[in-house]
Amino acid sequence: MQERKLSVFERYLTIWVLLCIAAGIAIGKVIPSVATTLNDFSIYQVSIPIAVCLFFMMYPIMVKIDFSQVLRSAKTPKPVILTLVINWGIKPFSMFAISYLFLGYLFRGLLPGTEILANGEEVELWRSYIAGTILLGIAPCTAMVLLWGNLAKGNDGLTLVMVAINSLMMLLLYGPLGSLLLNVNSMPVPWQTMVLSVSVYVALPLIAGYFSRKLIIKHLGMEWFSEKFLRWLTPVSITALLVTLILLFSFKGEVIVSNPLTILWIAIPLLIQTLFIFSLGYFVFSRWLKLSYQDAAPVSLIGASNHFEVAIATAVILFGLSSGAALATVVGVLIEVPLMLMLVSFCKRTRYLFDYETVSNNK
Repeated sequence: MQERKLSVFERYLTIWVLLCIAAGIAIGKVIPSVATTLNDFSIYQVSIPIAVCLFFMMYPIMVKIDFSQVLRSAKTPKPVILTLVINWGIKPFSMFAISYLFLGYLFRGLLPGTEILANGEEVELWRSYIAGTILLGIAPCTAMVLLWGNLAKGNDGLTLVMVAINSLMMLLLYGPLGSLLLNVNSMPVPWQTMVLSVSVYVALPLIAGYFSRKLIIKHLGMEWFSEKFLRWLTPVSITALLVTLILLFSFKGEVIVSNPLTILWIAIPLLIQTLFIFSLGYFVFSRWLKLSYQDAAPVSLIGASNHFEVAIATAVILFGLSSGAALATVVGVLIEVPLMLMLVSFCKRTRYLFDYETVSNNK
C-alpha cells in the first residue's frame, strides 16, 4: 500500500475543532434558536436533520472498509484476538474506571451544576461528562486508524482485517456495553433510542457502504472508486462533522465561557486512558505474544484511538446536542490527532523493541 500523507483537514483537525467551538459559541449568542429548531424535528429524541448530517459523517468511513479482509483473520489469529481483547474486554471498563476516578471523584467539585437531558430528566453534569467518555471508550476507531497504522509503517493488511472485524463487533456489542456502563453511571438509557442509535449510525452506514462499494467497484472499477469517488466523498464527511460540531457548541457555548477549564478536566482522563491502553497493547501484550513490530503497532494504535464520529452521534441521539456527554465526545476529537501523531512517532522510534534477538543479546 502506498504511504499516505495527512490531508489538510487531518493534519489540522484540532484547529478545525477550535474554530467550530468559536463559531458555535458565536451562533449560540447571536441566533440561539438555530440548533434548537433543528433538534425539534425528532423521532424517539432523534433529530431528523442532525441524523441526516451524522449519516453523511459516517457513510464515507464505512464505504472504505473491505470486509473481504475478515477472511484473512484466520491466518493471523494472535494480533486479531489481541485487538478484540483490548477493544472489547479491557478498554470500555478502564475508560469507565479512569473517568469515574477523575470526573466523578477528583474533579467532581470543579464540575458543578445539573442539566436537563433530551428525555426531560435532570442529571449532574459530571455524570453527563462521564457518559461521553464511556461512549468514546466503547467505540474503537475504524477510520483514521488506517492512516495511523500506515504512518507507523505497520502491517496495512492486518489493519484492514482489524478494522473490518471491529466494525462488525460494534454492531453486536456497542449497544449492550453502552447500556451496561451508562446504567452503572446512573444515566437514563432509553432502549428504543439506543437501538435506533446503533441502527442509524452504525448498521445503516455500514450496510449502505458495503453494498455501494460492491456496486461501484463492479461497474466502474477499483481505480475510479479510490481516485474519484472517495476523493469526492471526503469533503462531504468533513462538512458533516464540522456542521455537527458547530451545532453542538452553539448549545454548550455558555457552559464553556462560564467554565473554561471544563474541557481541560475532561481531557485529562481521556489522555490517561489513551496512554494506558496504548502502553498495555504495545509494551505488555504485544511483547508477551512476541508480535512483530508491523503487527504490534496497528494493534496498539487501534486500541488507543476512538471512533469519535460514532461517539458524537450516539451522545447526540441519547442525550441531545446540548448535553455534557456530547461535549465530552468532542473533547475526544480535540486531543485525538496530536496525541495519535505523537504515538505514531513514538512507535517508529522504538521499533527496535520488537527485534527480539537483538534485545535478548543485549541483556
